[in-house]
Amino acid sequence: MDKQQSQVDLANDMTLREALRHKDVVRNELIAGVTGFFAISYIIIVNPLILKDAGIPTDLSVFATIFSSVIGCLVMAFWANAPIILTPGMGVNAFFTYTIVVNMGLSWQEALGIAAVASFIYMLIAFTKVSTILSEAIPESLKSGITAGIGLFLVEIGLEKAGLIVAGKTSSLVVLGDLTKPTPLLALFGLVLSLILYIRKVKGNFFIAIIATSLVAFFFGVKDSDTPSVDLARLGQYHEIVFKNDFSHWLSTPFILAAFSMTMILVFESMGLLQGLLPNQKKFKKTFEGSSVTTFLSSFLGTSPTVAAAESASGIETGGRTGIMALVAAVLFALSLIFVPLLAYVPSAAIAPVIIITGALMMAAIGNIKMADFSEWFPAFLIIVLIPFTNSISTGLAFGFVCYPIMKLVLGKAKEMTWPVYLLGVLFLLDLVFSALL
Repeated sequence: MDKQQSQVDLANDMTLREALRHKDVVRNELIAGVTGFFAISYIIIVNPLILKDAGIPTDLSVFATIFSSVIGCLVMAFWANAPIILTPGMGVNAFFTYTIVVNMGLSWQEALGIAAVASFIYMLIAFTKVSTILSEAIPESLKSGITAGIGLFLVEIGLEKAGLIVAGKTSSLVVLGDLTKPTPLLALFGLVLSLILYIRKVKGNFFIAIIATSLVAFFFGVKDSDTPSVDLARLGQYHEIVFKNDFSHWLSTPFILAAFSMTMILVFESMGLLQGLLPNQKKFKKTFEGSSVTTFLSSFLGTSPTVAAAESASGIETGGRTGIMALVAAVLFALSLIFVPLLAYVPSAAIAPVIIITGALMMAAIGNIKMADFSEWFPAFLIIVLIPFTNSISTGLAFGFVCYPIMKLVLGKAKEMTWPVYLLGVLFLLDLVFSALL
């Protein structure tokens, strides 16, 4: 075991105060925090663009996205001491906008009210023994499936950001991107460089690759076109979306159904992400609690709920093991209030290679699944493929968790399962039914 890996392993069990006393650990965590931030920094741009369709002003939504991310990362740093970055989640923001507001016809204020109710239930689960019971009840094959599924999801995101795959115009879901365009070529350069640095175990490999690829992009004039302009003078109007939650129809059927579905997304997507991301599962309880609190607060800040960013894995693979990584991300999110335009100089093509490699590393969890037992493999397989194919972690979890008890019952292995497994299957089945009706 080399010295760097030994330091990373030791940091896994350090308190935040102990970690801060070790220069080598702090250096690793700083690099991890910067890498993780750049990997998820697109959320500052993308989340407001999605919430715009719900009626929330884009520039004000940028503030909400940044503030909720800062708070979430600080909670992860000081409460959970975990290398997890919390931001408004992709997927749940689409549910917020396109299901609750666009399809159901509710206002964004009512959607914020639904988010607050769902987050409150999430907190009740997180701060009681229910969270421990549910997390311990998840079969090992499904836990590995969740990790691998999130990994494949990251690979898909990375390939899309790189322009290496695009939506098919005919019968194909996706096709190879145009390799004559600058973005895919730049991404391929970054991917090769990232792989070389990673395989050679160069310290700060992913961060170095991001910076080097960004410099190449700068000199060749390759940049993203959708970076928003943020006028800090508009911060005075931010109060227009703060504490605007509407609970006036909380007893109506649409409100209740939407709150149930969002609760399932928040609780089990967060649980699945943390099961798949955390290097030290002893930190699960605190991290799950901290995530629930931030999710609740985000609904009053004027944005869709926060979740653990799957891109945190990029920082973790770089050596992030403590809350210092999250603290660094919090500082960078705060600074982005002023330097959002500078993010244009770190194009998606520079970030994509890191996301792709990180996803590939997470997919190694497939090796932990007992493939010889089809009743273990197939439910995990559903999770692995449906998370990326549906662009929804919660949907992938739902199919896997519904399928698992059915297959065990058919094989006469009912006694092998505990009651929480049956409960999860029923809850996810209800979630699928309600989601179809919304």
